Formats: sequence, structure tokens, C-alpha cells
Amino acid sequence: MAAPMEEAPINKDLDDSHEQEQQTESEELDDTRGPSEPRVRETPEDILFEAAVNTIAFHPNRDIIAAGDLDGDVFVYSYSCLEDGNKELWSSGHHLKSCRDAAFSFDGEQLFTVSKDKSIHILNVEEGKLVKRISKAHDTSPICLLLISLSVFACTQQSSVLSVFRLCYELFFSKLKPQKPFFSLLRVCRNQNLAIHISSSSFADLVNIPCVLTVSEYHDRNCTVYERGRKVACGSSEGTIYLFNWNGFGATSDRFAVKAESIDCMVPITDNILCAGSMDGVIRAINILPNRVIGSVGQHPGEPIEQLAKSADGKFLASCAHDLKVKFWDLSSLNSIIVDDYRKRKKNKQLTALSRKAFGGAEDFFADLQEETGKKEEDNDENESDSDDSDSD
Repeated sequence: MAAPMEEAPINKDLDDSHEQEQQTESEELDDTRGPSEPRVRETPEDILFEAAVNTIAFHPNRDIIAAGDLDGDVFVYSYSCLEDGNKELWSSGHHLKSCRDAAFSFDGEQLFTVSKDKSIHILNVEEGKLVKRISKAHDTSPICLLLISLSVFACTQQSSVLSVFRLCYELFFSKLKPQKPFFSLLRVCRNQNLAIHISSSSFADLVNIPCVLTVSEYHDRNCTVYERGRKVACGSSEGTIYLFNWNGFGATSDRFAVKAESIDCMVPITDNILCAGSMDGVIRAINILPNRVIGSVGQHPGEPIEQLAKSADGKFLASCAHDLKVKFWDLSSLNSIIVDDYRKRKKNKQLTALSRKAFGGAEDFFADLQEETGKKEEDNDENESDSDDSDSD
């Protein structure tokens, strides 16, 4: 009986040594495999700022986005769909007041910014260094910025002045001042010889950049512009989209009530589809001719949306609002949508979610909105004319 009792500790030592060998082997395998790969997301993560972001702009050929905030700071981030993939590249605090607008140059080497302090800054994209400053470029605070070519850009002011600058002279060479209140947006059109600007008091103007001529006609107030094909679509503060023909800016050819509180910003997605941001925080995808609200791309719940921007590759839509965030939304579902239904819209129809992050399918999110607008929709639908869906030339 003594022999088995003496062998017990020997067997225990053998078992312990075997376990240690297995643990060592597993650690070696873990070292060879390296760290686990980060999770791939559908869209880049939200970017959080310390102040509300007024403007955003995508780089023309790199995964970079610029943002200007209410404090006058400008940030440039690289974005990625990998977990924790967004990285701040640099920031600039040269502006003394709120940054109103920003735009990358066509070659992507420079970033243009305008501020409430009446200045224009041109920054180097690689290092964030200030390349050029025009300290008193405007008489009053600028509203928006439009790059026309590599050496020419335009700015609008609250005093209703449209200034066109040529970089080689560092000074404006043309100035336009119609007898109407301030402009809210600029868009370059077709061959870049024309620009459309929308004023805050019922005016839509077509400007010939070389000659700086203007033709003004009445339009709704506080608008933004979408340009595709033969039509120009302008959103209004009352939630209605007005359509113009290229050969007839004297009067609207169509109008479309979106049933949103307002249309504060728009960006074209395809030849017929645009995305519009509203005061209710919802980003709607809208088809033009036939005029239909397709669904919800995303939202900043309860926060007015300041600006929308589409990435150069067309994969993502970025949005900024008063919640101090820049959010990214997937646009893949919109590229294959074709709307050819001219039937009358259904009342109280739930917004369709067009991305996984959209709240379009959540009844609780839109319940209050439907209750508030339900009665208004019934009254408006009775008065809607068939011209809403017509394609007049």
C-alpha cells in the first residue's frame, strides 16, 4: 500500500508541468496572431465637438472632412469605418468669431474658410498652416463661400453684397449689390460660368461670373439650392421645395410641400434624388419629378440641422447640428432607388428608414410629429394641385 502513496506527488508534478507547457504554447500562439482586428462599421463614428458646428466639407479625393464651429475654430479629421478610426489631423484657431463656411480647393491642397469676423483664411491641408489671410475682406459678416475655379471664388454678405475674388490679386475684382436682403447660399452651375444665389427675401438670382450680371425674380425666403439636369430646386423656410427651369427663372415651374418644418439645407445625391435637412432634425431623401419623400436617411433628434455634405465617392452623407456632433450616414440604398409613381401620397404614412441608423421605423419618434402635422396635411392635400407632380419645361 506504500508504493501508490509515494507515486501520487510525482503524478501531480507531471500534471502541473503539462498545464504550464500548454499555457506557454497558447501564449506563443496569441503572440503570433497579434492583436484582434478592429470592428468594421457601416459608417464612420460620430465626431463630437466642444461647440456647435456651422459648416462641414469633404475633401475631393481623400477620406478627410473639415468642420468649422461657433467659436471660430476649424478642425480637419480623417474618417474611417474602423472602430475608433476617426483621427484629428489638425485644428486652427485663427478666426476671432464664428466660422460661417468652409470649402476645399478643387485639387484638395487648400482649405478656404470665412468667418463672422469678416476675414477669409486659406489653410494648407497637409499641415494646417495659414497660407493667406484677407483680414477685412467684407464690409459686413459673410454668409457663404463658393469656389468657382482654382483662382476665383465668391462670397456673400449680410449686407446683400456678392463679392468675387481673384487670388493672384488678393482683392475682389467685382462686386454686386441688388436692393434685397442678404444671400443665404451660392451654387456653381454647369460650365462654372454661372452661379445661382438665393436671398432671404424672396429672390433667386442667376449670376454670370465673368460679367457679374444678375437677373432677379421672386422666390420664397431663406432658401437653398439643388441643381441637376434641367431643373433647379430651392427649399424654403416653410417646408416647400420650388422648382425652376433652366430657361425660365422668372417663375417657378413646380412646387412640392414636404410637410417638414423647414428646408434648411439640401445636397444632391443622384440625378433625381436629394437629401434635405430640417429644423426638426430629420434628414429626408426626396425624389424630384415625380415629387416624393422617399424616407429618412438619418436624424439629429430635436436639433436643427445646419448643413449637409456628400463625400467625394458618394458613399456617405455628413450632417452637423446643434447637438455638437458631426454624423455620417450610409447612402448606398439611394443609388438604386427609382421613383416612377405619380399616385397621390397617402396620409399619415410613416417615413421609411433608408439606413440602419435612421429612426424612420420607430413610431415613438414620429408620433408627436404626426399628431402636430396630421390636421395640416389633411387641409393641404385638399388644396394641392396636380402641378406638384408635373414636369413642365
